[in-house]
Amino acid sequence: MAEPTRARFVFSAALLTAIVVGGGTIFWLLVGDTYSFFDSIYFALITVSTVGYSELPRMELHPIARVVVMTMIVTGVGAVAFFQSALTAVLVEGVLGRALRKRRMEKRISKLTSHTIVAGGGRTGRFVINELHVNRLPFVVVDKDPEALARLNDEYGGELIHVVGDATDDHVLSAAGVERASGLVTALAEDPENVFVTISARSLNPRIRIVAKAVTLGSEAKLARAGANATVSPHRIGALRLVTELLRPHTAEFLDSMMRGTGEEQLRFDDVKVHQGSEYEGRSLREAPIREHANVLIVAIRGPDGQFVYNPPADQRLESGSYVVVLGTREGVQRLRAMVGDPG
Repeated sequence: MAEPTRARFVFSAALLTAIVVGGGTIFWLLVGDTYSFFDSIYFALITVSTVGYSELPRMELHPIARVVVMTMIVTGVGAVAFFQSALTAVLVEGVLGRALRKRRMEKRISKLTSHTIVAGGGRTGRFVINELHVNRLPFVVVDKDPEALARLNDEYGGELIHVVGDATDDHVLSAAGVERASGLVTALAEDPENVFVTISARSLNPRIRIVAKAVTLGSEAKLARAGANATVSPHRIGALRLVTELLRPHTAEFLDSMMRGTGEEQLRFDDVKVHQGSEYEGRSLREAPIREHANVLIVAIRGPDGQFVYNPPADQRLESGSYVVVLGTREGVQRLRAMVGDPG
């Protein structure tokens, strides 16, 4: 429920209560010798609600009380209408609104394939989310905190595809489309949670690529045994970044400018697979006009045997199944993918 709607409902309920209790109290003070306090409150309620069974007996003996009743009727009708409109808004935005939003979200998720699931929208997850958003990749966020998801959704203009629930639950992962997903990043706060998510995702989709956050040093092996393809330790990465800033400040500045850039000219490291049957399969880098057509910098080539060749020479051949690690813009990487037959 939105905060303005909740505030409006609380205010309308308080106003209506004040009119009923206040009007009934004033009425009782005027005619307390004839009617009890409960009778006065009851009479005020049926008057404000316009039920009005009938006027209380001997009211003609208390003309001032009739003035109070008329005042309650005038103010009560407006207060009741205000309360009813606020209650309707609460129902629509609350129970009905949640049901409609959940249904729309389920439809959007059902249309996704080869997407990425981000388990956890906390301090680490939000950076993953932003990177996927910048690169225009489809993704679903899973988090058990509905308020945190609501804040994230507002940051992305209400277009964030998400599921409210515990990512360690198989049903929640299925709701996020894990069976059709191509990747999963588990960035929860505790290692056991990341292990459970990894096990569940691997059992539901044996082909999915899982990257897990390792909170404590030494947990990487456990996550790997659970089925993670790769693990990342924020503490290790943070320490290396601190050292780089200390010893190699210009390199750190370059990496910062690269990561913080926006738009089509933003530089990124990426890897492109050379597919069998592509035009440049088997050709050397000298024969493949990569720089001219894609305008990317080739950093390394990972051969089919898993070995890396850094700063490959011009006679290095592009073998089927190898990966070309490049530095370039999103547009340049897409051009290179088209050259070597990689759909991405």
